[in-house]
Amino acid sequence: MFVIECPHYSYVAFLDCHLMVTNPLDYVEPFAKAGASGFTFHVEAAKDNWQDLIKRIRNAGMRPAVAVKPGTSIETVYPLVESEEPVEMVLVMTVEPGFGGQKFMPDTMDKVCDLRRKYPTLDIEVDGGLGPSTIDQASAAGANCIVAGSSVFGAKDPPAVIAALRKSVQEAQKLKLVSYM
Repeated sequence: MFVIECPHYSYVAFLDCHLMVTNPLDYVEPFAKAGASGFTFHVEAAKDNWQDLIKRIRNAGMRPAVAVKPGTSIETVYPLVESEEPVEMVLVMTVEPGFGGQKFMPDTMDKVCDLRRKYPTLDIEVDGGLGPSTIDQASAAGANCIVAGSSVFGAKDPPAVIAALRKSVQEAQKLKLVSYM
């Protein structure tokens, strides 16, 4: 049973599920039935079947998204954004996936800048090492969706950290203070 299936959980939030699995097709239906809103798969795990995967995710009522690891070229996701059945978001991993608490990799911001330049309206998410000391780099590069785990859950005042992260992204978008221009 997935946590989001548990009957004692009541939520109204968008449940963005990011899976680093070898065969994401096997998880589409179970996650849809469990109540997932978004389904993010890694491009490295879906090289041969991404078109079918995106179609199945969308048909299951979820928002399709693709993630790319730090060592993978950002160009690998371009066909998924430009296809007839495109992903709706690209997640740029700013750490190597696997465990929390890792240090933010600033060189991954080049990928965010490239995506923002090429796809001005695309949702671009970043995940890994994001917090008050790194958020401005990500929002200035063009990221508009932020995943923050350790910096929020390990904070003395989680709502204050969330507010700071949100403010940085909103200000970058509002003032168009993004380095990709």
